[in-house]
Amino acid sequence: MSIDFQLSESQKALQAGARAFAADVLRKVGPTITPLVKPDERFYATRPFYQAMADAGFIKALLPESFGGTALSTLDFALAAEELTAVDVNVPSALLGTGLGLHAVVHHGTPEQKQRFLPDFIEDGSRLAALAFTEVTGGANYDSTDPSVGVQTFARLEGDEWVINGAKHYTTNGTGWDGKGAHLYSVICRTDPALPPQQSLAVIMVPGNAPGIEIVGLLDTMGHRATISPRVHFNNVRVPASNIVGKPGDGISMLEAAFSWTAALIGSACVGVMRTAFDIALRFAQSDRRSGTIPVIEHQNVGFMLADIKMRIEAARYLTWKSCHQLDLTEGRSRELAIITKTYCSELCVQVVYDAMRVVGVDAYTDLYPLAGLMQDALCFPLYDGGNMGVRRRQLHTLLRSKEYDAMASAEARG
Repeated sequence: MSIDFQLSESQKALQAGARAFAADVLRKVGPTITPLVKPDERFYATRPFYQAMADAGFIKALLPESFGGTALSTLDFALAAEELTAVDVNVPSALLGTGLGLHAVVHHGTPEQKQRFLPDFIEDGSRLAALAFTEVTGGANYDSTDPSVGVQTFARLEGDEWVINGAKHYTTNGTGWDGKGAHLYSVICRTDPALPPQQSLAVIMVPGNAPGIEIVGLLDTMGHRATISPRVHFNNVRVPASNIVGKPGDGISMLEAAFSWTAALIGSACVGVMRTAFDIALRFAQSDRRSGTIPVIEHQNVGFMLADIKMRIEAARYLTWKSCHQLDLTEGRSRELAIITKTYCSELCVQVVYDAMRVVGVDAYTDLYPLAGLMQDALCFPLYDGGNMGVRRRQLHTLLRSKEYDAMASAEARG
């Protein structure tokens, strides 16, 4: 039996549909947000596009079939994500943010929790979920065994309620569409300041209308210009005790599962951006002579650079497919390839966009071409969703240090 990279008919239809949606709808995002100065204005301006994604079924793809969703596989999601991000990274990032905010309930919640929290997103697909994870002091040491550091957002149990206090930032979607908060937050907190996260880290679901949630500021990012990154304070926010997903200490494994899912999918976003950069550089090289006698693609150095870019794109795409398939095959247990995909593809994306700019030359650094904007988006990939230096390489290092580590497990599709 051979290994088959041929897409099924349904996958081809999904890919074609996402490509058509991006060309018809998402191509309008750039012109819409470019004149807007404030980050919240840019984000709010994307609401019609996000609603269009919901209408097209992309939100339902995150949710279980038993609750009216379509439960798209990670691999199928990646096929669609490449097409979407080749045109715009902002609206798909909001979709990914909602996926992160719902991941714990979807994959680890009780039937009662799923019934309470998920139907809202079927009823109104424009609603936003957010993962409130990153502390204002950084998120890399969320799993430190020293209880005096790491996550400093705490939930104390008072009767039948959790009372949550803490400050988060980079809470994608955290403003909601009106600046008053997301529809639902997954808040990463600790239930006992004296206990390490292995015993106290928890995921608690917090409705956005709960008293005490305060949006205190916005971070304006150089890329992903219409992706919102607010600072959110939780001031004595009270929610039912039943809003905890799993039990204290389960938060580490739930976070790792959620960020493995996004890690694999970020590979497809990187491929989408690289693909667009390549297309721009190729069209330039085929048509522009730079005051010479022949198109610049006829020069060997340009041809070789374009060849190298194309090889990187293909390698990144199939690594992404493999890691997504591995996550699906093992139901999220095998995470090595997802981490590798995020790290490798994100750094490759920066190099590819830079090389595409080198093909075009100084004009690439102006508004004559969209390459400078693509570079601003690409620079985010190695830094967010668990920075490659602070988190992702450390995760791989931890795997390598384990006495049970099997270097061929991922290659052989074993969990």
